[in-house]
Amino acid sequence: MKVSELAARAGVASSAVRWYESVGILPPASRQANGYREYGEEDLARLRLVVSLRRLGLGPEDAGRMAGLCIERGEVDRDLAPLIAQQRAAIARQHDDLDRLDGELVDLEATIAAVGRARGRQKESAMSESPIRVLFVCTGNSARSQIAEASLRRVGGPDFAVFSAGTEPKGVNPLTIRVLSDAGIDWSSARSKSVDEFAGQAFDYVITVCDRARQSCPIFPGTHNTLHWGLEDPAEVEGSETERLAAFQRTYMEVNQRLRPFVEVALRASGRGRRATLAG
Repeated sequence: MKVSELAARAGVASSAVRWYESVGILPPASRQANGYREYGEEDLARLRLVVSLRRLGLGPEDAGRMAGLCIERGEVDRDLAPLIAQQRAAIARQHDDLDRLDGELVDLEATIAAVGRARGRQKESAMSESPIRVLFVCTGNSARSQIAEASLRRVGGPDFAVFSAGTEPKGVNPLTIRVLSDAGIDWSSARSKSVDEFAGQAFDYVITVCDRARQSCPIFPGTHNTLHWGLEDPAEVEGSETERLAAFQRTYMEVNQRLRPFVEVALRASGRGRRATLAG
């Protein structure tokens, strides 16, 4: 095959093929009688491997060396296995980030829709100066809903009256208190509360932060907006204390990422219009 066909099948430019040859990453091509380069399937396999290794982050020389070893031995070089594992881990992290972003976009769309409903109701009633009442609900009220309550209390200030509860309360996780303390929030006196304690109370927003709580969340009186923030339970992460603490830190960050749009649109829906910025 000609250099143009080789380049096209490998997904690179012809100039790249010539450069790889000039610096010794690819062996010199055989020549036809008329002087044109001629390539075979082995050349294509080597070039494709070089391109793949470059995408894994290897430099040109290392990619050429490993590709040559793989072609000669007919097996993957043992030095390549860690690089492949690292790339797979990076791809998995990217998938997780995309899934998280998708969840945040869904949350934002639901929040914006809730604002539209709230504004519609404002036309029918006088503007209230009472705090915006928010209840966060999860299963154990030990981590996610506690972190959300503490964060919104700090960010929202007097504009918000914030509470949290669990469908099956089981005590505040010590790592919840530690993560909030690291963020400058003293949560040492907090306790887990049952949703039964809030029966009969009216809220502007009821936000579930786990799927199980969403399914078993009771009906609260009055007209309110129900939102769902699907967060993984950091308390279910196993491993060393460092690994478990990192899980709680991720939850804190995810909660605060969701709070940014929520606070702003909730304030605007209430007519306050104040922009809030998150600390920490």
